[in-house]
Amino acid sequence: MASNERYDESSFRVLKGLEPVRERPGMYTRTDSPAHIIQEVIDNAADEALAGFAKEIRVTLHRDDSVSVSDNGRGIPVGLHPEEKVPVVVLAFTRLHAGGKFDKRSGNSAYAFSGGLHGVGVSVTNALSTRLEVEIRREGKLWRTEFANGGEPLSELRAVDTCGRKTGTRVRVWPDAKYFESPKVPVAELERLLRSKAVLLPGVSVRLDVEQPDGSVQSKSWNYPGGLPAYLSELAGGQEPVAPIFAGEKYATEDDPAFAPGEGAAWALAWFEQSVPGESYVNLIPTVSGGTHESGLRAGLFEALKTFIDHHALLPRGVKLQQEDVCARMGFVLSARLLDPQFQGQVKEKLNSREAVRLVSAQVRDPFEIWLNNHVEAGRAIAELAIRQALARQRSAQKVEKKKSSGVAVLPGKLSDCESSDISENELFLVEGDSAGGSAKMARDKETQAILPLRGKVQNAWEIDADRLFANAEIHDIAVALGVDAHGSADAPDLSGLRYGKVVIMSDADVDGAHIQTLLLTLFFRHFPRLIDAGHIYIAQPPLYRIDVPAQGKKRPARRLYALDEGELAAIRDRLMKEGIRPENIETGRFKGLGEMNPDQLRETTMAPATRRMLPVRVRDDALNETRRTFNMLMGKGEASGRRAWMEAKGDTVEADV
Repeated sequence: MASNERYDESSFRVLKGLEPVRERPGMYTRTDSPAHIIQEVIDNAADEALAGFAKEIRVTLHRDDSVSVSDNGRGIPVGLHPEEKVPVVVLAFTRLHAGGKFDKRSGNSAYAFSGGLHGVGVSVTNALSTRLEVEIRREGKLWRTEFANGGEPLSELRAVDTCGRKTGTRVRVWPDAKYFESPKVPVAELERLLRSKAVLLPGVSVRLDVEQPDGSVQSKSWNYPGGLPAYLSELAGGQEPVAPIFAGEKYATEDDPAFAPGEGAAWALAWFEQSVPGESYVNLIPTVSGGTHESGLRAGLFEALKTFIDHHALLPRGVKLQQEDVCARMGFVLSARLLDPQFQGQVKEKLNSREAVRLVSAQVRDPFEIWLNNHVEAGRAIAELAIRQALARQRSAQKVEKKKSSGVAVLPGKLSDCESSDISENELFLVEGDSAGGSAKMARDKETQAILPLRGKVQNAWEIDADRLFANAEIHDIAVALGVDAHGSADAPDLSGLRYGKVVIMSDADVDGAHIQTLLLTLFFRHFPRLIDAGHIYIAQPPLYRIDVPAQGKKRPARRLYALDEGELAAIRDRLMKEGIRPENIETGRFKGLGEMNPDQLRETTMAPATRRMLPVRVRDDALNETRRTFNMLMGKGEASGRRAWMEAKGDTVEADV
């Protein structure tokens, strides 16, 4: 990053308030431990290192369960914000959506590749702490301010000493135990996080000090001169790969027609006889639940290896190679850089940015194909491992089919079934309406995806007895397609006949669609609860908006982007404006329903595993009774007065198109 890039008071833009965090902390962070609110502070220090301004990150676990994080970066700006007339450091710690990571349009961003546009960050850390202290070395002075009782300023920002030419930030946090199941930060999890920062930030010293009860200090430091390959070897636990580790990096340049300069990925990967875990990061943020960047990695590797196998005629007759066959025994470390990453939830454990699939796939495919052709024996060894995996998968699928063939029910005539018999891959989409069902049939992968269109709304099944359940044609068809009998929450049903590993509710993103979702969730919770317990039920998330981007000369063709909601639409517009596209040239359309999408759009946004978004349906262990009471209040016939009272109390929280 250029050293003359400004990082001052005008780098910050303020978006809004702080009280909601203490009311519903689970919406903003993990509540099992304070690990995530400490990670937010560490991520800020890591962003300074990524920008090239910090060379040291030091974390201390104090004996009183407080945690301090320090870096030798530039120090948070201490002057007044030009619009808010409040010191910028105070804004950063007391306002949601305030920080140096929003202003990416003007070229005045403090961090071009930061952990996203959620912007809650250290303000959430402050809100969920009994006390927080900030020390800043900047402009020759040592500045200090304190907060207490969930973010209330305890003292004004003041200069307490001089610091010469030293710069940096030190934040000490006392997490509030009442918001967390355990008040202690898990040391093992913290060590994994800091080790990963050392891996991803070459040349940066990362250290952890843990104060002991006797006053001594135990220290650990991390340094990986070997980078990602050395870290992958450590993850493998001494297991030798079947071929040498393939490592590299590739980032978009100024003349790249599809991606912003600097976007791309670094990686190290290898194939092993025994499974080795993969780890992925986006702008240094650990994405423990994976996401679209991992999908892009797998897609690029699969295409390159498939080309290599076809060129050398290695695939036996009758074997159909799938992406999972290639990637099942692959261990990897992936570090992606995106200009405006979109995550699933504030904890940022899963990347949702659709463009990350194309980005990572494009950056890794050609280098891997060149590597395979330069290391033919290594390529053959990887290909043999993938082919063995494909043969094992086909044998397993055949066994499942034989077991089912003895008594197959007559499937519903409107069901467009899939070809595979492997329920670990099979998916059933319950689609609202015949029109959307027709598009879905053309958009699906016939190998693994089945479509069951639903005509009208399913009956409210909350108070229907199991012996009368199948009088309703729609419910009957759903049950027959699933291959599972209705059951109660205390039953132990036979799920061996289940025909699909994922059952996906796919309805319009409007009030009627939400009603259909509720009716289907009522059916599954009341009469098929074990499917929810086993993690088989999902809700598709089709986008609300389509954004058409005009071509920019011959090097930048026209593009079509999608936004799930208003927030994503604003983030995409911000990014396009930074790319130099004028707002009046950006066409935005709103989908009224699934039936408005053509099959290609429906496939890309809602059905293709690499680019879709789906929410898994689960019931928290401690919330079963509360969930049952809520369903009874919403769906029970004699609960009209309770529903009215609930709507009067909660009506202001609804986001609805009126």
